Amino acid sequence: MSVTIRDVARVSGFSIKTVSNVINGHPQLRPETRQRVEDAIEELGYRPNLSARNLRSGRSGVIGLIIPDLTTAYFAELADAVMRTAAARGLAVLIEPIGSGRENELAALRGQHRHMVDGVIYSSLTLGAGDADLLKSVDTPLVVLGDTSFDGQVDRITMANTAGARAATEHLLAAGRRRVLALAAHEGDIVASAELRLAGYREAIEAAGLAFDPQLVCYADSWHRRGGAASMTKLLEDGVAFDGVFAFNDTLALGAMRVLQESGRRIPQDVAIVGFDDLDETRYSLPALSTVNPRRDDIATAAVETLLRRIEGGPELEAIEIETGFSLEIRESSGGSDQKATSATNAA
Repeated sequence: MSVTIRDVARVSGFSIKTVSNVINGHPQLRPETRQRVEDAIEELGYRPNLSARNLRSGRSGVIGLIIPDLTTAYFAELADAVMRTAAARGLAVLIEPIGSGRENELAALRGQHRHMVDGVIYSSLTLGAGDADLLKSVDTPLVVLGDTSFDGQVDRITMANTAGARAATEHLLAAGRRRVLALAAHEGDIVASAELRLAGYREAIEAAGLAFDPQLVCYADSWHRRGGAASMTKLLEDGVAFDGVFAFNDTLALGAMRVLQESGRRIPQDVAIVGFDDLDETRYSLPALSTVNPRRDDIATAAVETLLRRIEGGPELEAIEIETGFSLEIRESSGGSDQKATSATNAA
């Protein structure tokens, strides 16, 4: 016998209407209410009748996720989080990896798949504040993931880049490191997350009474393992002295760790390292990598719920911006075991 919405209501202890509101992504629900209903859905294996619901609503029951690529671990794990969050609300996700470059992003926004989805979650890398009107003109409900502010013209979800970077750098300084590398900024290229993480790094350095040293800011042409490895190789060849590394993402850190270990440096005894993103593999690297956890599940939840709010409310709704919190996962690469320091979530 199939599981019904009545069964979910009985197990969760809420009314059928409340369960329906959770399934349909109603924004005005307490987090604990939503969690209890989602737990009951998971326990019972309930699956909404999407065909009937979509026929009544005139919607597809599908949302789009536009991301740069699926070969980068962060975006692959983000896509998984969005799919899980959407599934709990009875939605399917159409994922569109678009590669890098402004033209690819613009083509995706204008693309042929827009008529197939009820709304789009869009992870932008190249569009800037001056593109607010362009995004506002997109006729499909839209939520942007990214660190560029669009002056309140579009719904936006971002992470605590500056605060997380500062916490990571402060952790290294508190461990006695005094020459901490920032790996890797983007030279001559405006990437908002890189700018914000560099700002957090600099705040921590100067708050500790140390001089900001441009020689300790390392640049890379990519935020992949090869970029971290190449940058670290050049630093060692140039004889730059350092005893700590704050890597702007985990894949940079993993590439840099490989080069350091091959050169005979011990981690963390000679060089302590902290990354950013809390990728799953960081728990299993040798040593396990300390990292900033940007709470991908919180980002996914905020994105899906904000998109559903926009789909329900239409273009006249005031745009909102939400910044998720973070936690600092302290592991072996910076001299600790499994510890955690946490920040709050902020919304505007």
